[in-house]
Amino acid sequence: MTTKEYLQQIDDVITNGKYKDSWESLSNHKTPDWYYNGKLGIFIHWGIYSVPAFAPHTWELGEVDSKEWFADNPYAEWYYNSLNIGKGPTYEHHMEKYGKDFKYEDFIPMWKAENWDPKQWAEIFKEAGAEYVVLTTKHHDGFCLFPSKYTHFNSVEMGPKRNITGELTEAVRDAGIRMGLYYSGLIDWQYANDPIFEDDDLFGTASPTFAYADYSYNQMNELVDDYAPSVFWNDIGWPKQSEEMMPYFLAHYYNKVPEGVVNDRFNDRYHDFLTKEYKSGSVNRKEKWEMCRGMGLSFGYNANEGDDKLISVPDLISLLVGTVANNGNLLLNIGPKADGTIPEEQVKRLKILGAWLKVNHDGIYGTRCSDRESEMLENGIELHYTQKEGNLNVFADHLKEGANEFLIKGYHGQLRSFDPAVKVETEDTEEGLLVKIPEYKEDMYVVGLTNKF
Repeated sequence: MTTKEYLQQIDDVITNGKYKDSWESLSNHKTPDWYYNGKLGIFIHWGIYSVPAFAPHTWELGEVDSKEWFADNPYAEWYYNSLNIGKGPTYEHHMEKYGKDFKYEDFIPMWKAENWDPKQWAEIFKEAGAEYVVLTTKHHDGFCLFPSKYTHFNSVEMGPKRNITGELTEAVRDAGIRMGLYYSGLIDWQYANDPIFEDDDLFGTASPTFAYADYSYNQMNELVDDYAPSVFWNDIGWPKQSEEMMPYFLAHYYNKVPEGVVNDRFNDRYHDFLTKEYKSGSVNRKEKWEMCRGMGLSFGYNANEGDDKLISVPDLISLLVGTVANNGNLLLNIGPKADGTIPEEQVKRLKILGAWLKVNHDGIYGTRCSDRESEMLENGIELHYTQKEGNLNVFADHLKEGANEFLIKGYHGQLRSFDPAVKVETEDTEEGLLVKIPEYKEDMYVVGLTNKF
C-alpha cells in the first residue's frame, strides 16, 4: 500500500465513523468508565538507553529550574541528550567508560534482550494489580520498538530483532489487562538533535522538521491500526508544522478504538485526562488525571539506583491511595535491564503493592472521589476517602504503633477493615467516629476501612 492509499484509508475511516476531524465532534468523546475504574497502570521505558543504564541521582522533575535539570538529568532514557550536551555527569561517565569515539548508536548491538519473556512480564503486572500497561514504543532517540513501514531504525531489524510492541501487546491482553502505547510525538533526535538545555528548547531548537511532522503522523496512525491501544500516551507535544492534522489523528483513533483515551500532551488542545509527572504538572479533583513516575528518579533503568534509592513500599502505597482518593490513576514505571529482566527490587515492590490491593480491592478499583477531601490530622495521621455505590471507604495513612487512633469528624456510623485480620475499635462521639487500630503493625501499611457490611 502506498502512503497515498494509506492516507485515503484513514479518510475513509473518518468519513464512515462516529467521530469527525473537528474539535466539535471530538468533544463528544467521553473518558470511559474503564479508565476511571482502573486506578493502576504500569509504564515501561525500555530501549537503547537500557544498555548504558546511567544517570546521576539528583532531583525529582519539578523540584529545580530546567537549566539545572537538563545539566544533571536523572532520566537514564535521556542519555543521548545528556551526552550531546557535552558536559555533566553522564558525559563524563561516557567518556571515562566508553571513550569519545563510542557513539550512542553503538549501544544498539549490545541491546539483545536475551532473557526477555513477555508472558512473565504480563504475569508480574497481573500480580501487581495493574489494569492497564503503557509501553514506550519510541522515545526521544527515535528508536522504534515495532516494525515500521517508515523506518529501519527499529527493534525488529536491529538490536533485539523482535517486535517488542506486538509480543508484549499479545501477552498483556492474554492476561486480561488493557494495553496502551507511548509515542514521543514532538522530539526525535534522528530528525533534530540540537542539545536541549532548558524547557524552552523543547519547542525551539528541538522542534522537528516538516519531514518529521509527516513521519510522526504516519507512525501514530500505524500504531493505532496495528495495535488498537486502549491508551495513546503522547509525549511533550505535537509538531507545530502539522498541528492541523491533530483532529484527523484523534478522529481516526476514536473511530478505531471508541473506548480509547489520550493524555494532555497534544499542545494543550485536547485530552481525556491530565498528567502529573513527579512534581511537575498541576491537577485537581474535578477532572480525571494520572500520576506517572519511576520507582526511583529515572524511568529508564539506572544502575545507580539500588534498593535504597527507590521509593519505599509504604510511600508507594501512600502514593497510590492519595492519588486515587483525589480522582487520579497511578501509572507506575518499571525500567527493565537490557537483557529483558525486571530488576528484583522493582518486582518486590510490585508484588507487595499487588498483595495490598488484593485485600483492599473494593476500596480502590471502581471507586470515585468522596465529597470528603483528604485531610492531615494533628497527630500526623492522614485520612483519604473514596466512595462506591453509596458506600464510604476510609484509608488511614501514617499510623504507628502507639499512634493508632483518629477521629473522623462529622461521621457517625460503623466501619470495618477490608483486612479481616486487622482489628478495629470504634466509638461514636459527639464530634464524629473515634477509630482505633489497637494492634497496628508497620507491614499493614495504609489501613483501609469501609462502611459496607
